[in-house]
Amino acid sequence: MGNPAEDVLAGVGPRLRALRKARNTTLAALAGETGLTASTLSRLENGKLRPTLEQLLPLAQAHGVPLDDLVAAPPTGDPRIHLRPVRRSGLVMVPLTRRAGGIQAYKVIYPPAGRASTMSLRTHEGYEWFYVLNGHVRLVLGEQEFRLGVGEAAEFDTRVPHWIGSADSRPAEVLTLFGAQGERAHLAPAGH
Repeated sequence: MGNPAEDVLAGVGPRLRALRKARNTTLAALAGETGLTASTLSRLENGKLRPTLEQLLPLAQAHGVPLDDLVAAPPTGDPRIHLRPVRRSGLVMVPLTRRAGGIQAYKVIYPPAGRASTMSLRTHEGYEWFYVLNGHVRLVLGEQEFRLGVGEAAEFDTRVPHWIGSADSRPAEVLTLFGAQGERAHLAPAGH
């Protein structure tokens, strides 16, 4: 039997590569998200560089996975997802799934109308689906505008310019599903 610490560290590189590939992200794009160089990321993925905590923390955050997933920590038997809200552009996004790649589920809380950042229509690859949990949502989709209430859902091609926000003086809460492209578009660090 080998050294358990060495075995754990040896498995980090392949997991990092798999997470990056599942998100369809380049080394250069990941470098921009994490502040690590593309060269460092490549050496980590190839096992030529032993990962440090300072490197793993931003990688876990960029990939949206717990640090335990990067180092393959032994399971604790607890299937609960520990919700850690992410704040972006005035929104609160609570991840409800924790696997990399594929469809991701989030609870999104939109601030009351007028308190959100300026309305700017966005486009990106993929499809988005949301279900209104609380409040009223304003959806601008191309030249059309919709108001959705509790229990209503919408699905659309995100290549159509779109914007979503609260429709009145109360916050609006939705359950939303989107793929990797939508996740990158919604969770990109400020300034991207």
